[in-house]
Amino acid sequence: MEQSANSKVHLEKAQNFMRQYRDPESRELKKLSANQFMDVWSHYDRDGNGYIEGSELDGFLKEFVSSANATDISPEQKVSLTDEMLVELKSCFMEAYDDNQDGKIDIRELAQLLPMEENFLLLFRFDNPLESSVEFMKIWREYDSDNSGYIEADELKNFLRDLLKEAKKINDVSEDKLIEYTDTMLRVFDANKDGRLQLSEMAKLLPVKENFLCRQVFKGAAKLTKEDIEKVFSLYDRDNNGSIENEELRGFLKDLLELVKKDYDAQDLIEFEETILRGVGYDKDGKISRKELTMILLALAKLPPDDDQ
Repeated sequence: MEQSANSKVHLEKAQNFMRQYRDPESRELKKLSANQFMDVWSHYDRDGNGYIEGSELDGFLKEFVSSANATDISPEQKVSLTDEMLVELKSCFMEAYDDNQDGKIDIRELAQLLPMEENFLLLFRFDNPLESSVEFMKIWREYDSDNSGYIEADELKNFLRDLLKEAKKINDVSEDKLIEYTDTMLRVFDANKDGRLQLSEMAKLLPVKENFLCRQVFKGAAKLTKEDIEKVFSLYDRDNNGSIENEELRGFLKDLLELVKKDYDAQDLIEFEETILRGVGYDKDGKISRKELTMILLALAKLPPDDDQ
């Protein structure tokens, strides 16, 4: 009898993964732990590309809605949901949660939907993205303490500890819980599963408000104006000293690299820097002037709009 009951529970979970996270009486979603949230994410991000999209998103939405029922809905109702309600449901859902309007859900956007432990939620920082990649590169340099070009587990734990201190939540989190958060963050963001975060993986954990260079004005045949150049220069020249250097330069190059490469590490950034700067006759003074920036942006504007090289 007990085995039969367990089999029934297992079957229900297999039919609808989200049902196990709802209260059996109220049907409200329970508060998820860090590991439970990761289980939900991994279940629906089936291809492991860091997004819930396409058929994955359809499957999540159907199960999310039907999990409010005590048992699975009938096949007739499923057809109705798929054919008549799914488009409208997806439209409403994406309008509410697809913050960057890219037509897919990333992990921060899902975190806004599911009730989670408060402290873990804080670590995502989706309500307070960084102003620019210059800030990102300063944080990277601070926490890549051994200059390995990666954020390893201990370095990531130090980063998360400091985030909690900043949020005045560190006293609420034990060392064991901090280790759990660190392990979960690695499971979430370590796409190549090498036990550490490379630049592109850390960039997903620490989002920047906008890669300014993705704007249409910098693509295709759009004509750049002096004002466009000045906007970019002021975005990266954070100390207003008339040149882009150090973390400012690396932040600019990181944003450039993201336009042509999805997954990248510190070595990719170094090689990209050499290629880009050699192409504009860089004078190797460790800085980019307005003239050199203009040459780079003009070269960028000549790329085809959908260039994937």
